[in-house]
Amino acid sequence: MVVFQEPRGQRMNMLATEEQILNVSGLNAKLQNQPILDNINFTVKKGTTLAILGPNGAGKSVLFRVLLNLIPYEGKVEWAEKVKIGYVPQNVAVSDIPISVREFLSIGKSKCDPVAALSLVKLNNKKVLDKRLGVLSGGELRRVLIAWALIDDPSVLLLDEPTTGVDVGSEEPIFLMLNGIKRDRKITILLITHDIHIVQEYSDYLLALNKCVTFFGRSEEIASMATQQAIYGEPICVETLKSEG
Repeated sequence: MVVFQEPRGQRMNMLATEEQILNVSGLNAKLQNQPILDNINFTVKKGTTLAILGPNGAGKSVLFRVLLNLIPYEGKVEWAEKVKIGYVPQNVAVSDIPISVREFLSIGKSKCDPVAALSLVKLNNKKVLDKRLGVLSGGELRRVLIAWALIDDPSVLLLDEPTTGVDVGSEEPIFLMLNGIKRDRKITILLITHDIHIVQEYSDYLLALNKCVTFFGRSEEIASMATQQAIYGEPICVETLKSEG
């Protein structure tokens, strides 16, 4: 299920730059007593997109669960004041949910204009509203989930592989749509991906994980062979610095 919430973690202190919306430092997390995240450090600037890259089991989805305060952790997760988070998980089982898109969009919402919600994600065919979730195409479903997460006007959007189940030809339009939403609504996006092309074209900063941080910096640096070796070769944990520029 999609989650929308205001985080309950620590608030960013007054010394932090006003440009930052999130500061993570010395973060460690375990699942079933097994270390998953080890000394994670990074910051996120307001209005930017941070891509999170890494192999399966690297801790990417666990990091999102930490940011949503869903699992215990050690270290600091500091959000700017009055942050609201919209979250779209990688997998949502909808085949057994006998409700329409219109009904789904109203779940947990005090006010919802379903037509306006779908227009945000470029679904302008009103017939979609009366379709059951289980009959939607992969691209339609992902857009509906994103629309639900946007209804409460979040300042941050967490997207765990937002094109899961989407045909190759429909992936690019979804990222173009997200770029437009970021620009028009001035929100911050954190997205998990395995695609270098998406990192280069649709994000500003890159955080590469393999339980520790293997790279943190400008997304354009993914084109460097040295950066790719750090990410895809043997993991080389680095002490991350605050991003500049």
